[in-house]
Amino acid sequence: MTVTLSPSDRSRDLSQPLDRLGPDETLKASSDQLRGTISQGLLDRLTGAVAPDDTKLMKFHGIYQQDDRDLRDERRRQKLEPAYQFMARVRLPGGVCTPAQWLKMDELARAYGQETLRLTTRQTFQFHWLLKHNLKATIQGLHEVLLDTVSACGDDARGVMCSVNPHLSALHAEVYALSKQASDHAIPRMRAYHEIWYGQERVASSEPEEPFYGRTYMPRKFKIGFAIPPVNDIDVYAQDLGFIAIADETGLQGFNVAIGGGLGRTDQAPATYPRLADVIGFVKPGDVLAVCDAVMGVQRDYGDRKDRSHARFKYTIDDRGLDWIKGDIERRLGFELGEARAYDFVSNGDAIGWRTGDDGRHHLTLFIENGRIANLPGRALMDGFRDIAEIHDGEFRLTPNQNLTIAQISDEKRPEIERLLEKHGLCGLNRQSALRLNSMACVALPTCGLAMAESERYLPSLLTRIETLLDRHRLTDKPITIRMSGCPNGCSRPYIAEIGLSGRAPGKYNLYLGGGFHGQRLNRMYLENVGEEAILAALDTTLSHYARERLETEPFGDFVIRAGYVKEVKAGKDFNS
Repeated sequence: MTVTLSPSDRSRDLSQPLDRLGPDETLKASSDQLRGTISQGLLDRLTGAVAPDDTKLMKFHGIYQQDDRDLRDERRRQKLEPAYQFMARVRLPGGVCTPAQWLKMDELARAYGQETLRLTTRQTFQFHWLLKHNLKATIQGLHEVLLDTVSACGDDARGVMCSVNPHLSALHAEVYALSKQASDHAIPRMRAYHEIWYGQERVASSEPEEPFYGRTYMPRKFKIGFAIPPVNDIDVYAQDLGFIAIADETGLQGFNVAIGGGLGRTDQAPATYPRLADVIGFVKPGDVLAVCDAVMGVQRDYGDRKDRSHARFKYTIDDRGLDWIKGDIERRLGFELGEARAYDFVSNGDAIGWRTGDDGRHHLTLFIENGRIANLPGRALMDGFRDIAEIHDGEFRLTPNQNLTIAQISDEKRPEIERLLEKHGLCGLNRQSALRLNSMACVALPTCGLAMAESERYLPSLLTRIETLLDRHRLTDKPITIRMSGCPNGCSRPYIAEIGLSGRAPGKYNLYLGGGFHGQRLNRMYLENVGEEAILAALDTTLSHYARERLETEPFGDFVIRAGYVKEVKAGKDFNS
C-alpha cells in the first residue's frame, strides 16, 4: 500500500515531498490517529496479546507488549501462546514525583506489577508484568494522581529529562519548570489516549487532531534533555535536542543548544552508529519552546520515512550537513542563534549521599542498583520508600542514572527518614565500590523482546568479579563508568561509558573501551562477541596498566586511548571503523 502525505500532514516548509512511506509510516498514516483496533483488542479474552499492528500503535500510548522469555520454550512445547504481559512507562518530566504519586505507583505495582517498579535511564518509572485486562486499571490509577503514559514510547517526543543538582535548588527549579513546559508542549495531543483508556467520547472537530505531528508523527523517537553544568547526568550529548544551562551569579542566562545525539545501532550494519550531539548556538530561556518546534520540525519534515534504521535525527544531520540543518532551524525560528557560551562538565554521575541545597533543605541520593525497586532479602526497598512517602513533605527525584533522590527534606523530617532507612535496611545502599556506583544496566531478559543477552540480572555478579580486580590493583575508590545493554540499541547508554558492554548472544558481549568520563566522547569496540572470561582478562590487563601508569587525574577512558588500547572516536561515522 502506498500512502501520500497530504498538505495537512507536513510542514509547508517541506522542500522535498516524500511520496512513499515505509510500512511503519503507512501504519501510522492509516491508524485513525493511533486508535487502530486497540479498544477491540483489549476486550478479547481469548488471548493475552493484542493485534500485531496495535502493538506498534500502543507504543505511542507508552505501552509495550512483551512476554516472559524464561517461559517461552516451555510454553511452545505445551502448544500454549507465549506468556504475554505488558510494560507501561510513565511520562514524568525531569523525574520529579510527589509523595502522593509515589504512593499510587507503589499501590499499582503491588496490585498489577508483581510488586516491583523499575527506575529508568530517562528518569521515569516502568511497570512490568502487567496483564492485558489490568492495563486500563493501571492507567486510570495513574490519572488519579495526574500522571499518564502518553508519548513515553513511540515516534514522538519522549519524556523530557532534566539534571538533578540538589545543591543548586533554585537553579534546578527554574530549569525543571522549563523542562516540564517543553514536555507538555512537545507531546502529541493524543485524543485516542483519552478515549481508549479513560472512556471519553470521541468529539467531532474540523480541526486536525495533531496540528504539529500530522498523521505520521515523527520518523522515529525524539529525545530532549536539559543539563545543568558541571554535572552532565542526563548525558546531554546523547539527546536529539539538548539544552545546556548557562548561569551566573545573577541566575539562569539561557541555554546552549546541542542537536543530533543518539546511541542506537545494529550489529553487522556499519551504516548505523551512535552519535554525539553538536552544540550549535545559544538561546534565551524564553526561546526554548520555539527551538523545540523548529528542531523537531526539521526532523519531522526531512527525516527518513522509508528506512527506520536510518530515520533518527543524527542521520538527517549527517546526510544534509550540520550547517544546512542549523540554517533551516534558524529560518524557522526567524532569528539566528547566539554564539555558544562557555561551560564545563566534570562528570555524568550522581552526587550520592546527603547534600544540603542553597535553600537549606536536605537531599539524599540513594544508589538503586540498575533501578530495581523491590523488597529484597535484608533490603525492603518497596516497603521502605512507601513508608517514607507517607511522611515525606518534599519530592522524589528519579535520576538519569537509575538512582533516587529523596529531595526537599525539612530539618524536622530528616530524623524520621533516617529512622525509616535504618528500619528497612536501606542505609547500606550507598556502601558500594566507585565502579558499582557508576554502573547501569537495561532490563533485558526476561521481559524485553529485543534482548540478546542478560543485562540487569547479570551485571551485579560481573561487577563483583571486576571489583576483585579493582581491589588487587588498588582502584576500588576510583570512579569508572560501566554500562551494560542486552542488545545493541543502547538504552543504558553503553557507548559513552568508559567500559561498555552490549549483548550479542546468551553469555556473549561486545566490549567497548574509551568513553568520556563526563559523556563527551564515544567509546570503541575492543573485543567482539566474547564471554566473561575474555572480558575479565581484558579488564585485568587494562586496569593493571592504568594503576601503574595513569596520570594523577586521568580518567580510565582517557588512559586506554593514550595507552593505545583503542583509537579515539571523534565522530559517530568513525565508530565502526
